Amino acid sequence: MKVLVADDDLVTRRLLEATLQSWGYDVCAAADGAEALHILEEGLPPDIALLDWMMPERDGLEVCRIICACPQTVPTYVILLTALGGRQNIIQGLQAGADDYITKPFDREELRARLEVGRRIVELQRSLAERVRQLEDALARVKQLQGLVPICSYCKKIRNDRNYWQQLESYLSDHSEAQFSHGICPECYEKFVKPELEKLPGLSDESP
Repeated sequence: MKVLVADDDLVTRRLLEATLQSWGYDVCAAADGAEALHILEEGLPPDIALLDWMMPERDGLEVCRIICACPQTVPTYVILLTALGGRQNIIQGLQAGADDYITKPFDREELRARLEVGRRIVELQRSLAERVRQLEDALARVKQLQGLVPICSYCKKIRNDRNYWQQLESYLSDHSEAQFSHGICPECYEKFVKPELEKLPGLSDESP
């Protein structure tokens, strides 16, 4: 899983990079908010972002607000990392769009635990996004059945997109996930089946 570390303090940034890499994360780094924003707006943004609040160019809050305004199928999980403590600062950070908040100096085990929470949430969002995609594909297949469908007035076969005529059940099977079981409606029973049964020996209503 890819994690962005954005901090203008070189020592903190290098320490975070080494720590996260030792935990198995794929780490990229940024020295200021503008560089962090550039990475986050790339084609394949990181899954998690550790953003320092106080950075040159753009601070962590501004970066949070910008990326939250950009629609993403699976948004980047943002953790603000800052020396600013206190209830009001935490509220401000979360209202800006951060998903979590860690104060400096940070505890290694707490940081690791919060990253694990972020990883689980990102994986859940990916799973949900895939489910949505599958539902959209299923809906698109159903929509193929809408509109004008050419059907023969006599044999009730349907003309498909390749200008071939096929049975109704075959056409529906090709354009949806529908499955069929066969039966006989009352009208067809009276019109077709019953006369054939009456022709069979011993099944006629007439006396011998």
